[in-house]
Amino acid sequence: MTSFTDALAAGPVVLDGGLGTLLEARGNDLSSALWSARLLREDPGEVRAAHAEFYAAGAQVAITSSYQVSYAALSGEGLDEADVDRLLARSVDLARRARTDEGLDGAAWVAASVGPFGASRADGSEYTGDYGLTVAELRAWHRPRLRTLAEAGADVLAIETIPSLAEIEAITAELEGLSSTAWLSVTIADGQLRSGESLADAFAMAAAAPEIVAVGVNCCAADDVAEALLIARSVTGKPLVAYPNSGEAWDAAHRSWSGSGAPLEGHIASWVGAGARLVGGCCRVGPAQIRAVAEALATV
Repeated sequence: MTSFTDALAAGPVVLDGGLGTLLEARGNDLSSALWSARLLREDPGEVRAAHAEFYAAGAQVAITSSYQVSYAALSGEGLDEADVDRLLARSVDLARRARTDEGLDGAAWVAASVGPFGASRADGSEYTGDYGLTVAELRAWHRPRLRTLAEAGADVLAIETIPSLAEIEAITAELEGLSSTAWLSVTIADGQLRSGESLADAFAMAAAAPEIVAVGVNCCAADDVAEALLIARSVTGKPLVAYPNSGEAWDAAHRSWSGSGAPLEGHIASWVGAGARLVGGCCRVGPAQIRAVAEALATV
């Protein structure tokens, strides 16, 4: 099988879209604080089927349903650390099985999602980075999940939606010695991290970690991507990542979306021209949009 890093070197790779979006569209209730983690426990077949749907639409990478899985949140549901470890490993296994279901073994990859600390709160704090935690505390929080996912057999770790320099520092420190490759993508607004800190500093910090093979942005407005990629390219020679939201706005207090989305495919040529090699969608981007992204990538 072609390695993930070799695939990046060969040309643009299509990421999937918003897994939670698709699971809801398939009729699943994700309104609890556990989000798609609930389905990992109660209906793993739905997670597998959603991954398969994205693969069938042209995605070459499935990002697992581990984004919001955390030991603290699930302890409130009566799960101990070993139970959570099994759920994290299951998230990778389901994506791998979906790849097999679609006949894509050897031609597609699985990325284990590593979401930010704020995602475990289910309060929208990943969009501010205002956690009140030190780098040491963030390292301790991320450590067990990173280690478990690194051992679960994914092709790459998808460290995504990171909002602050402190969390980047914590994660890059914890990647040392894991023997896993990763990409790191930050969430942005108005040309900065969601915390208001420097994008250039964020990309430089991530690019300095040898375990990180690509850097970029996700869970942001599509119109903000091109400028961010140019900043990333100015500080790193690594491949770049771009998978923004549909354009709708998330209300964390009411756990609902508002506004309307816009097609992503019109941006693809400029993103690839800026260095993007991993391209897809995040929140509210479904299989139809990923199919359009794949078709657009095939022409650049």
